[in-house]
Amino acid sequence: MKRRIYLIGMGIGRPENMTTEARMALEHSQCIIGAKRLIDSLEGFTAPKIRAALTDEVCAAIAENPQFDPVSVVFSGDIGFYSGADALRKRMGEEYALIPLCGISSPVYFCGKLGLPWQDVHLVSAHGRQANPVGEVLCHERVLFLTGGRWRAQDICRELVNWKLGQCKIWVGERLSYPEERITAGRAQELADREFDPLAVLLAQWEGTKPVKTVPGLPDEFFLRGSVPMTKSEVRSICLSKLRLAPGDMVYDIGAGTGSVAVECAMAAPMGFVYAVEKNPEGISLIRQNREKSGTWNLKAVEGTAPQALSGLPAPDKAFIGGSSGNLKEILILLQEKNPEIRVVLTAITLETVGKALKALAGLPFDEAEIVQIGVSKAKKAGNYHMMMGQNPVFVITAQGLAHP
Repeated sequence: MKRRIYLIGMGIGRPENMTTEARMALEHSQCIIGAKRLIDSLEGFTAPKIRAALTDEVCAAIAENPQFDPVSVVFSGDIGFYSGADALRKRMGEEYALIPLCGISSPVYFCGKLGLPWQDVHLVSAHGRQANPVGEVLCHERVLFLTGGRWRAQDICRELVNWKLGQCKIWVGERLSYPEERITAGRAQELADREFDPLAVLLAQWEGTKPVKTVPGLPDEFFLRGSVPMTKSEVRSICLSKLRLAPGDMVYDIGAGTGSVAVECAMAAPMGFVYAVEKNPEGISLIRQNREKSGTWNLKAVEGTAPQALSGLPAPDKAFIGGSSGNLKEILILLQEKNPEIRVVLTAITLETVGKALKALAGLPFDEAEIVQIGVSKAKKAGNYHMMMGQNPVFVITAQGLAHP
């Protein structure tokens, strides 16, 4: 007969919140294993208790005490929601009968307290994990974060403010179900300087403009242009296809002009970030206006000339170079230093610029550059007729960085 192991989700907060089935399992168990905080809260149960938090510790405690059957292993919250129960399941052999007993998770409890349905809430654990609050908020209607470690509730609010999402609606729950329970509501910018419990839960809802979900090649008329040059729709579409953007990519748009490429990069990489670098103050203003119009809040305008303006930015995965101010070689060197495997796409309209680009790439660890010439003509009405009006041919040069040339 297999040895019985109860995997018990104690539910949110106190032992009183456990299900009746979980309480009965604890009462019949010959041993209870769990983290110190949980074990200390189970004084009313008489079975011997072993304090063990890590999976290795729990496995060892079970193996070293074969006389106990059944055994209860307790976890906070629900065993199906970012719980250590999953890792334990994978480690236990076939000689054990694992019996799951669910608890009430923090999203269920918190949304119930707020009077909000939770079937459409996107759940994210930022507790000791990598997280992208900006991308999550832009991609989902409501997002519930488990906080802790690098991402406390106030840290998430600050990150949203930093990327111009300060008006995002926020609810923070602390010490849920305990007598000192506290629920705070406000805007991200109002809560960014508050102090919250390290293990709080946070619900975010952004009701402002969100990125348009579309294929590359927005109409040129979509963008505010002023007197600043802009990469045209058809060329822009091809450049984005050459970049091969992934949803979480970090992207540079160097010589961003109006920000048309940067905006579409931000749409294509909603879980990533885009830095639009431009030295022209009018261009910087247009980039910010086009960001607001398109709702691409994961885009940040950086005023300055590359490569100097790139020095303090995070390492990129992809880079588009629409203008280099004569510093192409220095820009490529810096991009390679930041990420040897970076993918670069650049445009040129003169043969001289193509020659300079190839020369710059030839001395660096990139694969052989691909060169594509694009010639676009658009119809223009002339009386009862339509004439095809040609745009300047554009060269698109693509190169992939090599980590080990």
